[in-house]
Amino acid sequence: MSARGLFITMEGGEGVGKSTNLDFLERLFKDNGVEIVTTREPGGTRLGEDIRELLLRVRDEPVHAVTELLLLFAARAQHIAELIEPALADGKWVLSDRFTDATYAYQCGGRGVDRAVVEQLENLVQGTLRPDYTLLLDAPVDVGMTRARNRGELDRIEQETMAFFERVRQGYLQQTQTQGDRYRIIDAGQPLVDVQKGLTAFGNEVLARWTQSRAEL
Repeated sequence: MSARGLFITMEGGEGVGKSTNLDFLERLFKDNGVEIVTTREPGGTRLGEDIRELLLRVRDEPVHAVTELLLLFAARAQHIAELIEPALADGKWVLSDRFTDATYAYQCGGRGVDRAVVEQLENLVQGTLRPDYTLLLDAPVDVGMTRARNRGELDRIEQETMAFFERVRQGYLQQTQTQGDRYRIIDAGQPLVDVQKGLTAFGNEVLARWTQSRAEL
């Protein structure tokens, strides 16, 4: 029977370079012989991708914060059951572009949803599942939003105010204080080569710990 795999998430606000750096980290792990599944939230499954489209589509109708929250957790429930848990049980590593830390940052920090409500949904949907490691790519909001605007048309979330994204950033930083043991923070405002030096150091640390833990079994 395969040992259970590692669950690693990458978090951060808009324009911090998650997609580019997720690909970099995926290659690093694959080059070291890791069988890895890369995914994203919301999304990761056909149903999850449909929900993602609903959440990000620009619309005239305002979306209530609780509606948004429940859609996110509906997508997450499907994601866990269909992709994340089976992969981990099979000994594969799962690398996800965002997970529940994003909900605490965006819905609690950004929207003002009560943390206790998110905690209840987290326990209901995830049970004991939590990431083993979380990388937070952190950059000043003005830097991230300039990058996001340069990518092209903004989705519904990206069209929020700068004040909203400042609250999101603080929400993430609050998470690092309460969930610090699994967090690594990388300054995403620095040049990409320096960001990826940090990613390499993180990846090598995780690989070394994994190798040691397997040797002790």
